[in-house]
Amino acid sequence: MTEPVPVPAFDRRMLEALVCPVTNAVLTYDEEAQELISRAAHLAFPIRDGIPIMLVAEARQID
Repeated sequence: MTEPVPVPAFDRRMLEALVCPVTNAVLTYDEEAQELISRAAHLAFPIRDGIPIMLVAEARQID
């Protein structure tokens, strides 16, 4: 049986440099969902293997 591979941690300092690609608004980090949230654009950008995917096509709509 194989052991689970640990997911690299997201560097919270990176959050200071990132903004929403749609609105240029500040993002918030959802650690549990591993997403960066743009409340202004109502989008959640995924973080995969510790890397934020800042493509609108990869984001999911949020309320």
